[in-house]
Amino acid sequence: LGCIHSLDQNVGRIRDTLQKLGLEENTLIIYTSDHGSHFRTRNSEYKRSCHDASIRTPLIVRGPGFLGGKRVEAMASLLDLPPTVLKAAGRETPPDHRGRPLQDLLSGVARDWPEDVFVQLSEAGCGRALRSKKWKYSILAVDQPLNAPSSDVYEEAYLYDLEADPHERNNLVGDPSLREIRQALAARLLERMAEAGEAVPELREHAQAT
Repeated sequence: LGCIHSLDQNVGRIRDTLQKLGLEENTLIIYTSDHGSHFRTRNSEYKRSCHDASIRTPLIVRGPGFLGGKRVEAMASLLDLPPTVLKAAGRETPPDHRGRPLQDLLSGVARDWPEDVFVQLSEAGCGRALRSKKWKYSILAVDQPLNAPSSDVYEEAYLYDLEADPHERNNLVGDPSLREIRQALAARLLERMAEAGEAVPELREHAQAT
């Protein structure tokens, strides 16, 4: 609570100073985080898991193009922040950037905005995940040493129906009746991995799903 209070207080100091200098309306402020924390409720450490407590972080933007107050329900990732900053500065997104400017969501021109986000897990647990509005699907590396950034072989580890189970308490990855759904999510996840420049790995079905 002390850390939260300090952050709130010091963001306020920054905004007050920008206002005094007459720079507030021409300054982009992005309030977010690189990860959340599940406080060791999902594994033996505190953040490296596919669960929303780890990967769903606050994102508040204020400044040119982000005034007036609006809540956007579409999913975004940290990859979208560099293009957002560049667009606010009147610059084009370089072709090697994979994210897209969030201004496109606000203006309504982003008709083909992705309906899922891709998550890379590393260090204490090497894995990958896909999150859509309804599904969370995650795979973990098989026999991979600690701190390995990627793997040649993964195994299905988690499947959550986020509409029926928003707190992710019921892992459905072993349910054989959901095999077709898992296969579709697996195909999309492998596609996202390839888009990120990763080699397409071997993906093993969860043992209990057979």
